[in-house]
Amino acid sequence: MKNRKFLIVSLILFLSTITTKAQSFQENKQNIYSKISDEVSSNNELEQLASELLDEIGPRLVGSPEMEKAHHWVISKYKNWNINAENIPYGEWKSWQRGTTQVEMTYPRIKSIDGMQLAWNVNKAVEAEVVIMPIFKSKQEFETWSNSVKGKIVLISQYISSGRPENQWKENATEEDFAKYKQQKADELTAWNNSIKTTGKTLREIVEYLETKNTAGFIQSFFTGTMGSNRIFYSFAKNTPMVDVSLEDYGLLYRLAQNNKAPKVKINTQSKNLGTTKTYNTIAVIPGKTKPNEYVMLSAHLDSWDGAQGATDNGTGTILMMEVARLIQKYAPNNDRTIVIGHWGSEEQGLNGSRAYIMDHPTEVQKIKVLFNQDSGTGRINYIGGQGFTKSYDYLGNWLQNVPENIRKHIKTEFPGMPQGGGTDNASFIAAGIPAFNLSTQNWDYGQYTWHTNRDTYDKIVFEELEKNVITTTILALEAANDPNEISNEKRTLPKDIEWPTVKEPKRNSKDY
Repeated sequence: MKNRKFLIVSLILFLSTITTKAQSFQENKQNIYSKISDEVSSNNELEQLASELLDEIGPRLVGSPEMEKAHHWVISKYKNWNINAENIPYGEWKSWQRGTTQVEMTYPRIKSIDGMQLAWNVNKAVEAEVVIMPIFKSKQEFETWSNSVKGKIVLISQYISSGRPENQWKENATEEDFAKYKQQKADELTAWNNSIKTTGKTLREIVEYLETKNTAGFIQSFFTGTMGSNRIFYSFAKNTPMVDVSLEDYGLLYRLAQNNKAPKVKINTQSKNLGTTKTYNTIAVIPGKTKPNEYVMLSAHLDSWDGAQGATDNGTGTILMMEVARLIQKYAPNNDRTIVIGHWGSEEQGLNGSRAYIMDHPTEVQKIKVLFNQDSGTGRINYIGGQGFTKSYDYLGNWLQNVPENIRKHIKTEFPGMPQGGGTDNASFIAAGIPAFNLSTQNWDYGQYTWHTNRDTYDKIVFEELEKNVITTTILALEAANDPNEISNEKRTLPKDIEWPTVKEPKRNSKDY
């Protein structure tokens, strides 16, 4: 009997402690949020984190030594903040390290060409005549032409006749000239696409086929439409040099070749092929106290393409989530639910890191009650959709009320919304039935200027906007971690012929790259 009374008293004390802790956070949270906002305004570590990640380590191409350095750097920062973190392997990738790229026109005059080797390309020096890939009217034309490229460097991008962006034409040209420009632009694009289609091959397949014809190399120009910005991805060529050059220099070479001036170019690259290496996700944890087996996850991919520094894709998301974790650990470490921070690898090749986490850690995944992901540039958070979860308005709407009004007024919401099928890492978790919300941001010309381009550098970060995002995300994470209510994952009924996204296998090696 005494033992029974003791157990009852112990249970009452335990439940009382839980209630007291919950009440304590709810009673003190505005004071906590005020301290966090003050530190963000006067003493945040965003610029220091950005400099260490972007200036010292640089771009983080999957499989590169820089990517491995970034994983270890993230762990060391968390260790300094007394947050446990680890690198969890999930596959392997070819290891390649960018070096210098020198592209020179050597005939009919000497000129440095603004160019960059594409990722995972072979390290090889060549000098050869440059030829254009013309518009083909038939597959036979293509086959006949392909026999003429031996020993030549081939220009394999569409020629852009005007290097001025469309907004300048709209602002400065006459209505008639602007209309003529748009029509010419559309006609040129149609002719190019039809020509590629006529060959019966994709552009990648054309490059691979021309390599069998013993071409000396390839030059492309993946112009975004914004002056100075080119997208830098990976090489289609396996055994010959392939570089991307500026719109201006591509146009120069194209016109010279078109006018039978037989321009010559020298390409010299200093990249290193280093075999294969492991790929990782970096996972950090701030343990919960009363509901440790319920997780609130913060999500941002760590990798990038390597044409610049990977600043807004996704350096900003990375340092955002790290700063949020630092502030939580400093001002509110004793939360009900566990807070997990996921820094994913190989997002750029198809959400591979987050998809691998879903596959490899099913027990942990089932503990995730809600996830916040950031991967859309440097702007302030301006949109959060319900991702198809019926009750998302009830909890997200409530949590957002705690965000300062001067920040909250910029955030539009849509509930219940539709489930996101891809694009960034929250989609991996939506497919697994987890309420996973992407924190979409103000554009700042992200798509045209910095997304996957040679201009995605530190100086493009708008830290004033990022500070607002730290405050918003920290508050959302703490509200979710301490909400006494269940966080519903009930899905909406989707319109006819639309199905909920399904969990997909990750690429665990670089076989297709």
